[in-house]
Amino acid sequence: MSRVVVVGAGLAGLAAAAQLVGDGHQVIIAERADEPGGRSGTLTASGFTFDAGPTVFTMPHLLERAFARLGQRMDDHVRLTRLDPAYRAQYADGSQILVRADRNDQLAELRRSVSDRDAEAFAGFADWVERLYDVEMPNFIERNFDSVLDLVNRPIAAAKLVALGGFGRLGRAVGRRFSDERLRRLFSFQAMYAGLAPSDALAIYAVITYMDSIAGVYFPEGGMHAVPRALAGALTGAGAELRYSCAVTEILRDGRGRVAGVRAGGELIAADAVVVTTDLPTAYAELLPELTPPAVLRRARYSPSAVVWHVGVRGLPKPGLAHHNIHFGAAWDESFAQLIDSQQLMADPSRLVTIPSLDAPSMAPDGHSVLYVLEPVPHLGGRVNWSRERGPIRDRLHTFLADNGYPDDIVTERLVTPDDWKAQGLAMGTPFSLAHTFFQTGPFRPANREPRVPGLFFAGSGTTPGVGVPMVLISGELAAGRVRDYLGAVR
Repeated sequence: MSRVVVVGAGLAGLAAAAQLVGDGHQVIIAERADEPGGRSGTLTASGFTFDAGPTVFTMPHLLERAFARLGQRMDDHVRLTRLDPAYRAQYADGSQILVRADRNDQLAELRRSVSDRDAEAFAGFADWVERLYDVEMPNFIERNFDSVLDLVNRPIAAAKLVALGGFGRLGRAVGRRFSDERLRRLFSFQAMYAGLAPSDALAIYAVITYMDSIAGVYFPEGGMHAVPRALAGALTGAGAELRYSCAVTEILRDGRGRVAGVRAGGELIAADAVVVTTDLPTAYAELLPELTPPAVLRRARYSPSAVVWHVGVRGLPKPGLAHHNIHFGAAWDESFAQLIDSQQLMADPSRLVTIPSLDAPSMAPDGHSVLYVLEPVPHLGGRVNWSRERGPIRDRLHTFLADNGYPDDIVTERLVTPDDWKAQGLAMGTPFSLAHTFFQTGPFRPANREPRVPGLFFAGSGTTPGVGVPMVLISGELAAGRVRDYLGAVR
């Protein structure tokens, strides 16, 4: 039995640990916080519980795989409910469109709120994004790359992507299928998750649209934080050791430069391999200061950041509000140009309002609600002084809630800006890491192994395959695969 240390009990680290325990290794997870979750941790105040990280959960089969590696069933630890609608889209002209769970319901919704023509186009669109997903997932996402040459090892899959138009532009591909501008926005805004404007993102990123608008959005019973807690509990039951309030401060190496363990909480923990899930630029700066970071990190282009306002309010949402509500501004291309190109605040921003207490009432006291309000903003390479802007943007968000019918009598609140993300160890103050430009995707993205330190591997959004809950779960699996190959070779 080999011992592996996983640095961080976020979703990437927990997913990696599940694979490693399943492989028969002794696994120690060192987490600096006092609970599992990493960015999917919690905030509590005045009887409210807030999910501090992502609020959109998709592709639950990836979580099922983690539990299965431990010989357990996901449903015995955490229950997921598919949201219907997945989103309520609100537009500047006062109209709204729902993203429904059932395809027939979606067709009926589009006939009602858009047009028969675009309703009929939806069937072909759904088929297209599903085919993209079927090609990309096994061939280019759930796969470790050792070099750019690995791309040519799957010529049939690559040819299918070309035939499907995967290397065209996402905005143009969606625009060809729908005549209504509202649908073009609804089915292409997901490019923002990749840190790009729809007009710039490759059409391969329509797989993100597939994941939430076709395959569905889910919500864990009790809140998003229930997922890492459930997986951490299953890992402990399977023999993994989780150490909380245990910050790793050094990667130890033997005389030949190979990983020998970590220093954590003042203790030396011997290990045959280490998986680090710290944000990758921070991992190099703090744990590997003697190494020059890879070139892709030194010249990295980062995704925009976000301001997140966690609000506990008196009152309940009015009828018609959904779990996830997207408010599209009137501006579109201009807003992306301001955010990404000029790195300024959007003059007419689009925003997301999530109301988790609709489906997890225990997150708020009786008669109260939890709101999560997100506005995309530039990362810290931009022109915004957050010490000055913090108050004004909070006031604008408060006015926005009142103007759009949300309860806004505030009991408790916490505003998270790029400065706060940076203080949490996220490079450039963005929780969305490196943008998914072509040359920061697949084999071009920072590698999940450090060849100069044999036995050291990475997982998380900064490495392959990228950003988002599904991707970081996969990143844990891929890192565990690297450990498997490494330990198999050195034995």
